[in-house]
Amino acid sequence: MRCIFVAMNYSSIPAAQTLVQYCKLYGVKNIVISPGSRNAPLTIGFSEDPYFSCYSIVDERCAGFFALGIAQQLQEPVVVTCTSGSALLNYYAAVAEAFYSQIPIIIVSADRPVYKIDVGDGQTIRQDDVFHRHIGYSTHLKQDVVHATDRVVRYAPEWLQTASADTVQNQVQSFNEKELQHAFEMAVNSKLPTHVNIPFEEPLYDKISVPSVAPIEKPKSQMAAKLTIANAEHAAIWNSSAKKLVLVGVNYPDTVNQQFLDVLAQDPSVIVLTETTSNLHNPNFFPSIDSLIAPIEKLTDAGEWFERLRPNMLLTFGGLIVSKKIKAFLREFKPDHHWHVDALRAFDTFFCLSHHFKSTPNQFLEGLLVRTKPLQSNYFTSWDRIRKGYEARREAYSKSIPFSDMKAFYKTFEHIPKGYQLQLANSSTVRYAQLFDLDASLKVYCNRGTSGIDGSTSTAIGASLYSKVPTVLITGDLSFFYDSNALWNNYMRNDFRIILFNNQGGGIFRILPGKENSPNFERFFETKHDMDAIHLCRMYGVEYNSVDNENGLENVFAHFYKQSKRPKLLEINTPRLLNNKILLDYFDFISSVFINR
Repeated sequence: MRCIFVAMNYSSIPAAQTLVQYCKLYGVKNIVISPGSRNAPLTIGFSEDPYFSCYSIVDERCAGFFALGIAQQLQEPVVVTCTSGSALLNYYAAVAEAFYSQIPIIIVSADRPVYKIDVGDGQTIRQDDVFHRHIGYSTHLKQDVVHATDRVVRYAPEWLQTASADTVQNQVQSFNEKELQHAFEMAVNSKLPTHVNIPFEEPLYDKISVPSVAPIEKPKSQMAAKLTIANAEHAAIWNSSAKKLVLVGVNYPDTVNQQFLDVLAQDPSVIVLTETTSNLHNPNFFPSIDSLIAPIEKLTDAGEWFERLRPNMLLTFGGLIVSKKIKAFLREFKPDHHWHVDALRAFDTFFCLSHHFKSTPNQFLEGLLVRTKPLQSNYFTSWDRIRKGYEARREAYSKSIPFSDMKAFYKTFEHIPKGYQLQLANSSTVRYAQLFDLDASLKVYCNRGTSGIDGSTSTAIGASLYSKVPTVLITGDLSFFYDSNALWNNYMRNDFRIILFNNQGGGIFRILPGKENSPNFERFFETKHDMDAIHLCRMYGVEYNSVDNENGLENVFAHFYKQSKRPKLLEINTPRLLNNKILLDYFDFISSVFINR
């Protein structure tokens, strides 16, 4: 049997070799590279090693979200690396999203030597700790002194005054390894973004065939998770609460045991409110929160109704909540107890957090439910009658309205094939998705950490690469055009689909309070425009379809998801001045379910 050896090249710079070794130690295989010269040592190390899957994304903002999409799917760290200067700053939106969504991306920025910062040298900024308010850990590695030693002697002679270059290099290597260990441990165990800034002196492109850095052994993890679970005291509180509300935000698909969910669903003292992004389903769950809350707001005796809904016990898990209405309700009508379950952290979203259980939902529910028993209560049954009432009226309303955003979303969700991955953009898109019951087989994702419109397309394309099923992205016009460089890559799968809702501006601003019909509103808030996506699709090789009526939409959906040789985009043009009226009228229409109750 013959052994085949693959000849490899390494960067001649020790810090670059060390970073690559740490990626292999911690199983980080996916590397997103934006072009540049200063990061050439890293590009050489990653691209010449078959262990890594490397992706070239020119626009750093897109690259950050592309990496975030991969990490979202794999739930493991992904490296994104760039050259020096302002390139690094373009990662910030993705870093903030990763920080609040607990997605581990590792930003590796190449830097100029410290003695060339703030002296008028080109393409230099203060790169160390630039993400300090939104990062799990940030480190600035020390510059190697055995590389380009002549320049070290010329520009920073104090580094070598007390010891030889080899002795100082050993100290540099020891420091860098400890810092890299901490950065990688944070990314792996805390699911937070980390930043590694590495100064490189020229020459940058030199290669060697044998690494100069000795193999590094993976150190023992320093971050052991300490779990907390429910005890008998907690079970007693649960058992004595006649009105228990379970609220679930962003949650990865297939992560919560359905058996536990079904037990909650059968308890007459429990109401489970889920969002589209929760990926949780049961016939007894309430998946359209705003359809429950918004009609109550319109009642003259709204306070009495909200008091009936106010829970004694609020249990939350998952990430951030989309519905502003449920947040406003729970902040005003506070529960007696609020428990949040998350292995890492808890946000006091409703300003009444009483206990943070540091465990997974499965660990918590398994420990709690064996100690609890269903409590006789009319909490679920009384509100379930209302839920069924507004669901029936929602169906009737959706069928009766003219072509609009709401009608088009209603039809769009009907036609998504079972089992697809659904990526949602923010703003109007995710909010419309909250109004409808999506098929339980869909796997739903959305960048809700910062809830920005930037990066949705880039995230979806990155995520699709590691999805076992096809992906469809639903997005709005501002979000899509803002991130149009996301299409500038060679990695879009042929089964990738984009559904673009174009209402010629930021339609959500027509729904928000304070809207006024004026030129300034259209220009600075709604940002009215006349753009379409046809030319972008031609440039990037995406098959394009456009509709502006219900029949056209039905006709396109007849073939939109069929196998193709190119990715496809469907642009749905809706009436800018009608959409907000139809949505607001919806809540008036369904509010009649509260009459005579």
